Amino acid sequence: MAGIPSEVRARGELPTRRRSPARVLVVEDEPQLASLYAAYLEREGITPQLVDSGAAALSAAADKAYDVVLLDINLPDINGLEVLRSLGGRLNGPTVIVITALGSINLAVEAMRAGAYDFLVKPFTSERFLVTLRNALERQRLASLVETFRDERDGYCGFLGSSQAMQAVYRIIDSAASSKATVFITGESGTGKELCAEAVHRMSPRRERPFIAINCAAIPKDLMESEIFGHVKGAFTGAISDHEGAAKRAHGGTLFLDEICDMDPNLQTKLLRFVQTGTFTPVGGSAVQKVDVRFVCATNKDPLAEVEAGRFREDLYYRLHVIPIDMPPLRERGEDVRKLAEAFLDAIAAEEGKSFEGLSEEAAELISAYDWPGNIRQLQNVMRSVVVLNPGGVVTEAMLPPLLRRRGGATAPAASKPAPSPAPGGEDEEVVPLWMIEKRAIEQAIAMCDGNIPKAAELLRISPSTIYRKRQAWAAGEEG
Repeated sequence: MAGIPSEVRARGELPTRRRSPARVLVVEDEPQLASLYAAYLEREGITPQLVDSGAAALSAAADKAYDVVLLDINLPDINGLEVLRSLGGRLNGPTVIVITALGSINLAVEAMRAGAYDFLVKPFTSERFLVTLRNALERQRLASLVETFRDERDGYCGFLGSSQAMQAVYRIIDSAASSKATVFITGESGTGKELCAEAVHRMSPRRERPFIAINCAAIPKDLMESEIFGHVKGAFTGAISDHEGAAKRAHGGTLFLDEICDMDPNLQTKLLRFVQTGTFTPVGGSAVQKVDVRFVCATNKDPLAEVEAGRFREDLYYRLHVIPIDMPPLRERGEDVRKLAEAFLDAIAAEEGKSFEGLSEEAAELISAYDWPGNIRQLQNVMRSVVVLNPGGVVTEAMLPPLLRRRGGATAPAASKPAPSPAPGGEDEEVVPLWMIEKRAIEQAIAMCDGNIPKAAELLRISPSTIYRKRQAWAAGEEG
């Protein structure tokens, strides 16, 4: 949330907005009553706009946004209920207070059901009028604040999405940011765990200090200790100079240990001591070094299951598992799926120098209905495939991979091969060149495997070198 101090967010407080003069429209056909209402409003420092018909009210509301509309039900031209329904159907519309005569209370109740906030029965006192007005203005102010707050949260620290599942993640980050307590992020592959770790760092008082990330699954176990703690010259063959590890580089900042459950058990013991004391000894060295780091960890596995299986130390788990954050899978994020798909479409189209005009409703429905086992990374790969394989325009159902076009969004088994393109005479009557069918099958397999080309080659029963060669040819404009 740009412009809101992290210490305010951490307490869960909303930002205070500078209030502008209230915009009030009075719809009353009796001049004396209209003047009386205007006098009441002027006591509050509000200069209202006065109109005497339903048509004039609709015209005024079309030209200007109002906070509150005081609406007489009995108008000379249009029934006040019709005006109410028109105003209530507008995005971020005004709060409407209905004014009615004593004998029309049933009509007032009907107006409340149609969306009016409150009603005043003639005759009423100035006190009753002003209390109702103030309540309506406060309601409108809070509604506007909530809408603004929701919009800001949609772009929270690089995340895109305002679903309830993500709002829960944002709230935990807000609360945890100011603390030094260790954060333990879990979630399926491709859900944005590293982005979450970066958000914790960016929202914390350590934001100006380094954010150092180490992938515990990507570095050979023989080198992991050196990568974290560093080494001195001559510590092992090839150590031709001193090496500063991630722990030292992260001093004052945040050390992110990704895929923590894949760390070698022997190194877990040393990590536990580091977490407990803040001290470590470089490989081959004797001098103990002390640093100030904030630990953030992540895994796509069930950490407790890893503890029970003996692959992850229980004492280390409880030392690290202080503030848990569970990243929701894409299938649980509702409308966020379409927002992400459209954002990826725009960004990738710009990279590829193509022009796309968004998603058709049919394509959007299929994208929203699919389970996305590879989560955001898979969605990104699919949208890249769509951009690369098509010239531009609106993304239609036919442009999507066959896996998504299976109605209902059922997920194929992990080991299954990509669905073949429709045969001639099927749903797609277009005759596609053979090399294009092959290209689609290969790109779809890569997308299904989250960009893992060797795995895609295995499923397609071809060698990885074949895929690399063909993609190189396609990039050069050849038919492979």
